[in-house]
Amino acid sequence: MYATTRPAPHANLSPKALGLFAGTALALAGLFAPTALARPTFDGHAATDTKAASTDAPAGTVRVGLIELEGALAERPTSMGFGGHSSETTLRDVLRALNKAAGDDTLKSLVIRLKDAELTMANIEELSAGIAQVRKAGKKVHLYAEGYNNASLALASACDEAILQAGGEVSLPGIYMEEMFLADTLKWIGVTPDFVQIGDYKGASEMYANSKPSKAWNDNIDALLDAMYAQVRTKIRAGRHLTDAELDKAMEKAWMATGQQAMEVGLIDAVVDLPDLGDHVAKVHNAKDVSWDTSLLPDHKKKMEEMGSNPFALFAQLMKKPDHAPKRDTIAVLHIDGAIVDGDSSDGGPFGGSSSVGSRTIRRALAEIEDNNRIKGLIVRVNSPGGSAIASEMIWQGVQRVAKNKPVWTSVGSMAASGGYYIAVSGQKIYVNPSSIVGSIGVVGGKMALGEAMKELKINVVPRARGPRAAMFGSLTPWSTQERAFVKQKMTETYDLFTGRVTQGRPGIELSKTAEGRLFVGASAIDLKMADKVGGINTTIADLASSLSLDEGKFDVLDYPAPLSLAEVLEKALGGFGVASPALPNVQTTGTIGEAVMVLRTLMGEQNFRAISASLQAMLQLRKEPVILVSPSVLIFR
Repeated sequence: MYATTRPAPHANLSPKALGLFAGTALALAGLFAPTALARPTFDGHAATDTKAASTDAPAGTVRVGLIELEGALAERPTSMGFGGHSSETTLRDVLRALNKAAGDDTLKSLVIRLKDAELTMANIEELSAGIAQVRKAGKKVHLYAEGYNNASLALASACDEAILQAGGEVSLPGIYMEEMFLADTLKWIGVTPDFVQIGDYKGASEMYANSKPSKAWNDNIDALLDAMYAQVRTKIRAGRHLTDAELDKAMEKAWMATGQQAMEVGLIDAVVDLPDLGDHVAKVHNAKDVSWDTSLLPDHKKKMEEMGSNPFALFAQLMKKPDHAPKRDTIAVLHIDGAIVDGDSSDGGPFGGSSSVGSRTIRRALAEIEDNNRIKGLIVRVNSPGGSAIASEMIWQGVQRVAKNKPVWTSVGSMAASGGYYIAVSGQKIYVNPSSIVGSIGVVGGKMALGEAMKELKINVVPRARGPRAAMFGSLTPWSTQERAFVKQKMTETYDLFTGRVTQGRPGIELSKTAEGRLFVGASAIDLKMADKVGGINTTIADLASSLSLDEGKFDVLDYPAPLSLAEVLEKALGGFGVASPALPNVQTTGTIGEAVMVLRTLMGEQNFRAISASLQAMLQLRKEPVILVSPSVLIFR
């Protein structure tokens, strides 16, 4: 789908950078040497060799596609991409693979294998739509996993067959979440949180200011949890052909069930040892053997292996900036993925961490989209809990400039809350997944008063101020009554602007039912006129293309902001020493702090850690500005 050419070498590299690039190229060349090439295997067990794309299967052999999902699905090509292609599997890679499988008449079946996949409910809903197309084309879809949980069972409900690895377990306990309230902890160490929020249901400051949830926040989150739980049950019940009573029984049994127990209650269909998977699929199709087609997903590792055979070619590739110019009619997808901040974006870098969305970076991308006549329409893809009010308004302004001459639609992934929803309403249409979290139309502002903590630590701080309001953001004392009133006035102005943007973008919306910080799942948002249609990114692209009379196969889709070359990533990294903390910006993860961050990341798990770090990044905007638009995304669902 991407049109790429050989880009020009990256210039203006320092000698230090050149040395690092050369070392990186040689190291990668050794890591991906051609001697590592092998036949397709299942964890050491050789699979039937199909030479990937061969369509000539021997008599009695059924051709079966294989898609393996491992780790989290990236929303867009990362900064580690080569030639504009991601080194990771993206959500659209998988959706394209499903579309390819549906259209391949020689392919009779598809196996999706989960290898420690970290899938959100929004991912599952979008993948389920792709799986439905494969099944509509008359092909069976089998899901294979070493264990099943809420998420993978929801995905299994979209498939013809759910297969468990022999010895694995199935767990469907329901939805559990934890919220942290730090007011007592902060008081204990001498820190006074001083926050004001506009919107009774907002909740973003409750973690810091309260010891337990307020009634409004309790009602808000309970309603959200009820809706999420109902959606999971509905999906599994329908896909597994269970009644409510049967599903209740299955959930009682499957707190931690063996494969046989899970089969008895109807949650899965078969238990198969991995080396026998081919025989099992062949038997389902009354065939003697299986010919595996592993070519549906792009093979990023193979590309690296091919480059690794020539370290100088790899070095040259690392130096190049990906060619990202549209070559023909194009739909642009602009990603708002992470906490919204002022300045430049951060994608977490090559070492992981949470991404942030910088207004400066997004405005540059919007200017490219606005000026390029080959770009016929824009989709704003939002996965964000919000953040800076100023940055959200600047991005809104940039999208409005594009919308003067090109259609702009919004696609919501997992979340478009607070500042994320602020940006979402800048488009003419909003598409959501059933489980997308939207709303949190409200404002929060505040600071942490550290005076008592300083006394406990025997630190004497001498404040000095010049100007009538210079000391308002001093770190020692909470706001006075007069200062708090002034902050609330400014927050009310921001709230009025926010609600004004919402009513402008969503005519007919009733703020009395949707604003003041309330949160909703996507299915409910349609009824409340907060969104227009249930559908994932592929549906949004297809519908926008149809409205533009762009025929399938005759247009491209390009992601913005453009991915950085590895050279640019490493050049940025040379600006300091150590590695920036994935949780807290501008904190070095060397020594004890770095070890603590890594331990925390390991203990919490990748998805929970990303949620925490994204929320903290958004809240840290209070260091720069008094008023932010952020949703309390520190909600750990299990």
